[in-house]
Amino acid sequence: MLEIQPVHRQDADAYWADKIAEIMRDQFGIKPKVNTYSYQTPYPPAYDLIPLPNWYKVPDFTKFSGQDDTSTMEHVNRFIIQCGEAANRDELRVQLFSSSLSRSTFMWFISLRPNSIITWADLEKQFHKYFFSGVHEKKLTDLVRLRQRNDESVESFV
Repeated sequence: MLEIQPVHRQDADAYWADKIAEIMRDQFGIKPKVNTYSYQTPYPPAYDLIPLPNWYKVPDFTKFSGQDDTSTMEHVNRFIIQCGEAANRDELRVQLFSSSLSRSTFMWFISLRPNSIITWADLEKQFHKYFFSGVHEKKLTDLVRLRQRNDESVESFV
């Protein structure tokens, strides 16, 4: 019986792996090891091949954990500043961003589907969508700046 073989390389690899596993099982009673999970970045693999600028040293990025009062906007802006020259390329921003995450935020990043992030705008949008709280807590400096107007009652002011 003539079998149609897959055209794409990945499909061909999977096809032959299945065939070899079938022969090992049928002929020798050997059960092949089950495929284990292999991590794939949420951005295209080609991004990892893009060279960093000459003499560039990857900074020790300020980490975003989502546990303190740092907003996503503040984190993204700080990240871009810390990237320096590498921030000029979308692909490098995307590639380096995970280095600025910790704890659950890093887990969020590595759980994104492969190739779901193509541009910096994609990543920034997903990051804000997932972690932006929209709540801006007042700080002591905000309270110090408050002033009661002359025509304002105490009840209205408070």
